[in-house]
Amino acid sequence: MKKLLFLLATILVVQSCNNSYQQMAIRKKPKNVILLIGDGMGLTQMSTAFYYQDKTPSFTRFQHIGLHQNEPTDATITDSAAGATAFSTGYKSYNSAIGVDKDTIARETILEMAAARGQATGVIATSSITHATPASFFAHVENRGMADEIAAQLPAAPVDFFAGGGIEFFARRKDGKNYLDSLAAYGYLMDTTALAKPAAWDYSKKYGYLLASDGMPKMSEGRGDFLPEATAMAIDFLSEDKDGFFLMVEGSQIDWGGHANDGDYIIEEVKDFDKAIDAALNFAEKDGNTLVIVTADHETGGMSLSAAEVRMQRTYEHINPTFSTGGHSATLIPVYAYGPGAAKFMGIYQNNDIFGLMLQALRW
Repeated sequence: MKKLLFLLATILVVQSCNNSYQQMAIRKKPKNVILLIGDGMGLTQMSTAFYYQDKTPSFTRFQHIGLHQNEPTDATITDSAAGATAFSTGYKSYNSAIGVDKDTIARETILEMAAARGQATGVIATSSITHATPASFFAHVENRGMADEIAAQLPAAPVDFFAGGGIEFFARRKDGKNYLDSLAAYGYLMDTTALAKPAAWDYSKKYGYLLASDGMPKMSEGRGDFLPEATAMAIDFLSEDKDGFFLMVEGSQIDWGGHANDGDYIIEEVKDFDKAIDAALNFAEKDGNTLVIVTADHETGGMSLSAAEVRMQRTYEHINPTFSTGGHSATLIPVYAYGPGAAKFMGIYQNNDIFGLMLQALRW
């Protein structure tokens, strides 16, 4: 009888917790937003997290899931620039556009809006920080290939914390300009050697980490825990702002593995991205005021987790990652949301609607 009463009490507590979370996900306004983008990560890439690691994937922690459609204004299949610009500005644009609409008019990004409201902001990527996705949150140029111009815009941009690669666009430029000096002049404490957390944050300063000439090394080349550690460091620094923060984190190289049709590359990058999601969710669970959104700009490679063929016979005992293209595909992309406002992200919608849904959740 005691065991039965204990079981009933446990069920009631769990139901109460679930009901409380559902109410928070619907009605409560978040203070902070963490947007994690797995570049090129379609449903198949995400599914590798369930088959190629021992731990339970972070994706199981989400109760609110939607899908977004992502064509740009000038094509059927999007690139990362148009995809990220849709997220950051709410405007669909042409492939290669960075923070501008289809008429090349600069549009305010959600990061810039957050900064204007007094919030702290951050951008993290395993690519160069000037690459299409991170750039779309702080820069405005006509073409993603304008990396030198994107770098030139970063010092004056309202970014309080950034981490990634791209030193060559700041200090080894053909025009001889040194934008590391410019970053220091704008109040950044720069580190180009290691992701080293200071003994104590100086909140009168901004922090920048440029740790590779261009993109960061692959996971298979020894990148280590850069992405989850940078995510945790950024949250630790930005969360001291009483007005809240906006943070964008990109697992950039899931896409690169897709372009290379390299299943092992993708798997290791997804596992790394999964750790960064855990870092965000662990904070959000304790904080109670943080909306976490995980999605991708598009799928890359037309990847499938196919039944392997052994000695000319198909077997259902083993998975063999296969690909249909070296480019992107038009498949709809999952959106995972946790925290206050998460319920708004259920359903099927356009990629630029994610911008509006974030504003709705924040009630801006």
